[in-house]
Amino acid sequence: MTDTRINLIGLSREELTDAMAAIGEKPFRAKQVWHWLYHQGVKDFTDMTTVPKSMHAKLAEHFYIGRLEVVRHLTSMDGSQKWLFRLEDGNEIETVLIPDEGRGALCISSQVGCSLNCDFCNTGTQRIVRNLTPAEIIGQLMAARDSQGEWPSGVDGRLLTNIVMMGMGEPLMNFDNVKKAIIIIKDGEGIAISRRRITLSTSGVVPMIARCGDEIEVDLAISLHAARDELRDILIPINKKYPLDQLLKACAAYPGARNSRRITMEYVMLKDVNDSETDARLLVKLMDQYQIPAKFNLIPFNPWPGSNYETSSNNAVHRFSRILNDLGYSAPIRQPRGRDIMAACGQLKSDSENQKLKAIADKRKLGNSDTDSLTA
Repeated sequence: MTDTRINLIGLSREELTDAMAAIGEKPFRAKQVWHWLYHQGVKDFTDMTTVPKSMHAKLAEHFYIGRLEVVRHLTSMDGSQKWLFRLEDGNEIETVLIPDEGRGALCISSQVGCSLNCDFCNTGTQRIVRNLTPAEIIGQLMAARDSQGEWPSGVDGRLLTNIVMMGMGEPLMNFDNVKKAIIIIKDGEGIAISRRRITLSTSGVVPMIARCGDEIEVDLAISLHAARDELRDILIPINKKYPLDQLLKACAAYPGARNSRRITMEYVMLKDVNDSETDARLLVKLMDQYQIPAKFNLIPFNPWPGSNYETSSNNAVHRFSRILNDLGYSAPIRQPRGRDIMAACGQLKSDSENQKLKAIADKRKLGNSDTDSLTA
C-alpha cells in the first residue's frame, strides 16, 4: 500500500501552518512542531513533549519526519567524514564533513549527478538524474547532526558550524529548492546557521548569481579554475555559454560583496595546465580589471579513477600562491582532506556509479593480463 503521508521536513513555515490547518490544528501548533523538527531534531512525534499526546497519533496518521537512509558512513585518517545516502527513490548522494580547529564545514549536494561535465571533476562524469528536493538538501545536514549528536541547535562546541553548497551538482541549476532549503536552515528558531556561515559555490550560472545574492543572501564562491576563456571552455564547458566577461561582471555586481565579505575564487591546480606564473598574473589582472573583492582558494587536484590530469607540484602551487599574495590577494592553499575515502574536492560520486567505474577498470586490467599472458 502506498504511503500518502506528507514529509514535514522541507516544508516552509507557511506550508507547515497550512498542513496543520488541514488537520484542524491552529497556527501555533505549526510553531511548536517547527521547534521540535529543526531546533530539537526529533525523529518521532511522541518526542514532541509540548504537543498534546492526543495529537501525536493524528500527526503520525497524516505526516512523517523524513530522514535520509545512511548506506555508508566513512571516517578518513584526517578526521573528515563522508556519508553515502540512499534517497526514497533509490538514488544515492554523498555528503562530506570537513573538520577544522574549533569548527567544521558540511559539504552538501544539490543534485543527483551533475549536468556540467567539468573535465577535471569525478562528479561531472556522472550523468544528471534529477534535482534534490528541499527535504533531501536539509536532510543531509540533519543526518550529519544526528550522527554527531549535535541537537538541539545552539549547543556550544559543535563540530558542524558551516555549510558549503559544494557537493554533487550545480546549486544554481536547482535554484528554487536550494533557496527554500537554505531559508529553513537559516531560520533562527530552528537549525539557526547564520548566512555568514553558508557559502554557495557555482560554476558560473550567470543569470542566477544576482538572484542568489538578493534572495538567498549567502557568501558566493566561483569555480573559476582558469583565467582564459579558451582553457575554461575545456575545463568548465558552461563557460561557452557564460564566458569570463559575463561571469566576472556578475561577480562584481554580487549583492553584499565587499572587502569584508569577499567572493572566493576556487582554483584547482592542474599540472602544466593552469599553474604557470602567467596564469597567476592574469588572474590578478582580471580581478583588478573587474574590481572584484576577491580571495583565492588554491586546491591541489585530487585524482580519481580515469582522470586525465595530474596534481601540480608543491613548488608550482606555492609559487602561484606567492605571486597572488605579493599582488595583494589572499591565496591560501587548501590542504587535501579525505582523499583516502574519496571525499576530497572533485571526488564525490554515488556509490553505484563508483562501482560501475571500478568494474570497467577491473575488466580492463583483466584484458591487459590476458594479453600479457599471450605475449609472454
